[in-house]
Amino acid sequence: MNIGATFTPNEASSYYTADACDLSAFRQCVERQTNEADAPAAEAITHNIPIYGQAATEQGLSAIETKRALMAEWAHVLLHGPGVLVLKQSGADHQTIDAASQIFETIIEEESAAGSGADHFAAAGANARIWNALQKLCVRAPELFARYHATPAIDAVCEAWLGPGYQMTAQVNLVRPGGKAQQAHRDYHLGFQTAEVSAQFPAHAHLLSPVLTLQGGIAHVDVPVDAGPTKLLPFSQTYAPGYAAWRKAEFSAYFEAHHVQLPLQKGDALFFNPALFHAGGENKTNDIQRLVNLVQVSSPFGRAMESMDRIAMAKALYPALLKASAKGDMTLPEQGAAIAACAEGYAFPTNLDTDPPAGGLAPLTHADIMRNCLRDGVDPVGFSTALDEAEFKRRA
Repeated sequence: MNIGATFTPNEASSYYTADACDLSAFRQCVERQTNEADAPAAEAITHNIPIYGQAATEQGLSAIETKRALMAEWAHVLLHGPGVLVLKQSGADHQTIDAASQIFETIIEEESAAGSGADHFAAAGANARIWNALQKLCVRAPELFARYHATPAIDAVCEAWLGPGYQMTAQVNLVRPGGKAQQAHRDYHLGFQTAEVSAQFPAHAHLLSPVLTLQGGIAHVDVPVDAGPTKLLPFSQTYAPGYAAWRKAEFSAYFEAHHVQLPLQKGDALFFNPALFHAGGENKTNDIQRLVNLVQVSSPFGRAMESMDRIAMAKALYPALLKASAKGDMTLPEQGAAIAACAEGYAFPTNLDTDPPAGGLAPLTHADIMRNCLRDGVDPVGFSTALDEAEFKRRA
């Protein structure tokens, strides 16, 4: 099994820990070059990042044979190559982008006045973020939404990575002048877990996580380097233990010393493997409001085969677990196994407007609430109320 990274049979049953991460091995992964043979359809290669021109991309997507070849090249770039590519002017026309920007700015003003719309990943007031921007734009301006998303190049790069039936989400991010840079990190799924939780997943899950999502950004304004376009470390997605490494000081320092940034023009789209070490840059300008529509696209395979009412199941099971706990009839590992079979153990998808992260990068799960209530001896009515409140915030 090899998902874009060096992987030995012994790792199939191992776990990645921060202590075992080796900066010299990381450097061997990232200190290489993107050659023309790696991205033959690219118009240029800048800072190791392939740049695909609008005309050539449109031509490549015009026939099934050339489309498949171009999509295969994009998948190779994202998996084995630098892990990032740029599609020049592949999004909507500028008039449509400007119209969408006006809608987004109105939403930001409305949500700010209502006390919502905060960016959980930045200091209060520094940025604005529209959570679930995809739905909000679609419901508010469906004709504009249709024009905005009628973009075959973006559809093709999503399909190249995730296959047909992918699930699109989007979060508009506005970084004002003076907005500070982020710390280097990896992204959703494992990148949204704490170091402790991430370390509980086996090595092969660390390699699987990146192929479940695709990260992208559509520039709504011109973004020169001073405005802080995304800082990127090409090839860093190929370092297998990277989800355990990105918080370590020496890896962060290496990223800061060696990252690259590409200026973007309005209408350009940047896509990258979520395992790539990256970070939002600092907006050092006095007058540029850096407005980018961040798209996060998910594999259609991230779903269970059956749909179940896990809330009803949790409410039914809780009294039995509470009784067993009071009598000492069940150990904590046994209780944990029963909870895992019943309750929702993952925080996403959720509504991040109403259900923000709780002391970390993710909200509490139903399983977390169940464990906490059992630990505190909460009665079934109290547990049911807590679960209903959490589900309301998740769906609001």
